[in-house]
Amino acid sequence: MSLKEEFVLLARQEGANRRELCRRFGISPQTAYKWLTRYAQQGTSGLVEQSRRPKNSPHLTDAQIERTVIELRKQHPAWGGRKLSRRLTDLGHASLAPSTITNILHRYDLIDPRASEAAAPWQRFEHDHPNDLWQMDFKGHFHTSQGPCHPLTVLDDHSRFNLGLRACSEQRYRTVQEQLTGIFQRYGLPVRMNTDNGAPWGCARQPGQVTELAIWLIRLGIRLSFSRPYHPQTNGKEERFHRSLKAEVLNGRSFETLDHAQQAFDKWRQIYNHQRPHEALHMATPVTRYLVSPRSYDERLPEIEYGPDDTVVTVKWFGELNFRGRRFKLSNPLRGQPVAIRPTPKTDGLFDVFFVHHKLMQIDLRDQETGT
Repeated sequence: MSLKEEFVLLARQEGANRRELCRRFGISPQTAYKWLTRYAQQGTSGLVEQSRRPKNSPHLTDAQIERTVIELRKQHPAWGGRKLSRRLTDLGHASLAPSTITNILHRYDLIDPRASEAAAPWQRFEHDHPNDLWQMDFKGHFHTSQGPCHPLTVLDDHSRFNLGLRACSEQRYRTVQEQLTGIFQRYGLPVRMNTDNGAPWGCARQPGQVTELAIWLIRLGIRLSFSRPYHPQTNGKEERFHRSLKAEVLNGRSFETLDHAQQAFDKWRQIYNHQRPHEALHMATPVTRYLVSPRSYDERLPEIEYGPDDTVVTVKWFGELNFRGRRFKLSNPLRGQPVAIRPTPKTDGLFDVFFVHHKLMQIDLRDQETGT
């Protein structure tokens, strides 16, 4: 059901390429247009059997309104008055002011003062279009009876649409690559991805060093950026998403297996993307602001090509680079890869070193005794 609804909502976005969406979701055009027709005629109920209750409830008494608010709050204990107000409207109930809902919650002792303080909104910069920037990180880890679980999360900066929430047994390169491949196949490629400096995407002890995962992403044509060390707010939307995940899914719960955790993640991801009003989006849901990327994923990596004026050098064992009789240290995973050395346009003796489009370092030959 969640995939049906996600497909329909993405396909109804202005400018959506429906044929390409069919390919990414693995459905036929006939099935897609059947879903779209049913959704246009019946809404979500056209996709799955649901309650036949009326869309509007104008005759609810005060007691009935309170029971409805309390029931919705029990379903979503971390939602406040603004989110609950918008969700009630989306479900067809009469409009109820957030302040009124908050008063109801206080009367029934359903608000924890510490939770109210923790829910204070953060102000952040937002990119103009979907897929301009994705943020990626692991949400710490917790233990299951089967072993540790490391939740991998990927978020679109513009829409806050969650592209992936996966229960991983570890944080290795191959695991992340496998999960990202599935995400890329469905949603396409972003322009840029931002992560922190930790493994497997960065090197905390030597910021700027590229890893195997970074090399793969660069080869796909994705630009990379890394958060400033000890400044998690650089990846702030991911941090805020993790707070919601902890409050609405993880707090007070335990999981027997990774599959058990994944089932909880899948259920909440549907709520987060399709139902949960987002205050930073003026109470819209993330799926209404997201559009899949026009850049399709191709598992065949393109050939590495550089310009005719570049000096192309193959990185040696241990990630070393030899240039004009000098030796410079790059990243070990780059061994065997070609890199381009380009003189800077304004300063003689300064050279930039690139791997594909990604700047690795700068070489300074003005001082013949040292290099950088």
